[in-house]
Amino acid sequence: MKTPRLALALLVGVAVTATLSGCLQWFVPPRVESTSQPTGEEVAADLAEYYHQVLRWDPCGNGMQCTVARAPMDWNNPGDAEIELALVRHPATGTKLGSLLVNPGGPGGSGYDFVLDSVDYATSATLQRSYDIVGFDPRGVGRSSAVSCYDDPAFLDDYNYGIIPGTVGSDEWIANLSAANVEFAQSCLTHTGPLLQFVDTVSAARDMDLLRAVLGDEKLNFLGFSYGTFLGATYADLYPENTGRLVLDGAVDPSTTEFDVTKTQAVGFENAFRAYLADCLTREGCPFTGTVDDAMARTGALLGELAITPIPGADGRVLGSSAMFIAIILPLYNQDNWPYLDDLFTEVFVGDATTAFFLADNYNGRDPDGTYRDNSTEAFLSINCLDYVTEVTNETMRADAALLLAAAPVFGPVMSYGGTLCEAWPFPATRERVAIAAPGSADILVIGTTNDPATPYVWAVALADQLENGHLVTYEGEGHTAYTTGNACVQGVVDAFFVDGSVPESDPNC
Repeated sequence: MKTPRLALALLVGVAVTATLSGCLQWFVPPRVESTSQPTGEEVAADLAEYYHQVLRWDPCGNGMQCTVARAPMDWNNPGDAEIELALVRHPATGTKLGSLLVNPGGPGGSGYDFVLDSVDYATSATLQRSYDIVGFDPRGVGRSSAVSCYDDPAFLDDYNYGIIPGTVGSDEWIANLSAANVEFAQSCLTHTGPLLQFVDTVSAARDMDLLRAVLGDEKLNFLGFSYGTFLGATYADLYPENTGRLVLDGAVDPSTTEFDVTKTQAVGFENAFRAYLADCLTREGCPFTGTVDDAMARTGALLGELAITPIPGADGRVLGSSAMFIAIILPLYNQDNWPYLDDLFTEVFVGDATTAFFLADNYNGRDPDGTYRDNSTEAFLSINCLDYVTEVTNETMRADAALLLAAAPVFGPVMSYGGTLCEAWPFPATRERVAIAAPGSADILVIGTTNDPATPYVWAVALADQLENGHLVTYEGEGHTAYTTGNACVQGVVDAFFVDGSVPESDPNC
C-alpha cells in the first residue's frame, strides 16, 4: 500500500517479522538435472519457441539452482519483443511430485528472494520433500525484466516521504498531488519503456502457464499469498484445465473495486490496531492510557497533527501522516511485531521519529544509506494501475473520503485521495474487477484469517464462494496470512492437500 498516491494495501504479502534475516536450509542436495525438459505440448506456432525452451539451471548457493526463462512481452503479439523471468528452485529432497511455484504477494513482491532467502519460512519440510520449490519474480519485478522509475533514489524518497503542500482535500492540495503523480508516472515510462504497458496480472498469469510447461509439469501447483491469491485465481480462470493443486492464502476478492479495497482495508487495519491497543493497555510501559477508544482518538489526533506539523528526522526527511501510517500498519501484519508499536508511539509522542522511519523504511525497502533494495514500490504501483480501472474527480474523491472517514475514523483520512496516480498513468487499465469462478478447475483451497488487517477475512469467504471448486479454510487469529504462522491445523490441511490431494470435507476452522 502506498499513501496518499494510491490507497491499496496489498504490498507486504507475507508478514515476516522485522527481525527475520532469512532461514536457509542446509543439506546435501540430491542429484538433480541441470536442465528442465518442457512438456512439449502443442501450442500456437508463435508461442512454440517459448513453451518449448529448455531451461538450464546453475548453482546459486545453499543447494539452490537459478535460471532465466524467456516470455513474450505482449502475449497478444508474441513476435514483437520478449522479456526475461528470473527463477530459483530448491530441489525436492525426497520423491518428487512436481514443481510448486510460490508467490509472496505484493504486487511487487519477489518470489525469487522469498524462496532463496526464506524457503523454510515459505514452505514446510513436507512440501520440500515432495516438490521442487520454485520462486520467480513476475514480470515487472526484481530480477525479471523490471519496472524502473528513477535514477536518483532521492526521487523515490520525495515520492514516498514528501509532504504535499496545501490543506488536505483542497483544490490546491489535490492539484499538487496530481502534479507529483504525473511526474512519477512519466518518469516510470521514461525509465521502463514499452514494458510498462504489459505488467498486468493477466500477462503474469500467462507467464505462469509458460513456466509450468517449461518446468515439465502437466498441471500447475501454486502457493500464493495475499496478492498472489489474485494471481492464482486469475490463472485458474484463464487455464482451468491446467490447474493442479492451488492454495490461496490471505485472499483478495477479485470483484472488489479500488474504493472497496481501500475501505475494507481501512476497517481491517483499525480492527487490528484496536486488538493491539487492547493488549497494550494491559501491560506496564504501554505508551497509551485510558480505554481503547481513548487511544484510538489520540492516534487519530496525532495523524492529523503530523499532516500539518511533521517531525524532523535525523537524515533531513520529515515524518508526515502518510509515513507514520505506514509505520503503524507494518507491525500489524504479524502479532509478533506488536512490540515495535510500543517503541513507535513512545518515541513519536516526544517528537522522536527514529522507529517510525525504521518501520516505514522497512516497508518501502529503503536501506540506511538511502538506496532502495528492490523495485517493489514501482512494481506495486505499475501493476495496480493496470489492474484497476480508475475514474476520479475532485468531487468523487471528496465523497469517497467522507465515506472512509465514517467507516474508519482514524485511518480512513490517511487512506483517502488515492486515485490520482492511475489517472495520470501512461496506459489505461483494461481489466474490470469481476468475480472469478474458474469453471472446470481442480479443487482450490482458500485460506482466510479472521483478523487479517491487509486482506480481510470477508475476502477469503467471497473468493471461496466465487470459485466453482473453492474450499474455505478459516484460521481464527491475528495477522496477515496463515500457512506461515506455525499453526499446526492450517499447515496440516495445506500439506495434505499438496501431497495427497486431500480436500477437507468442510471448513476445519483452525
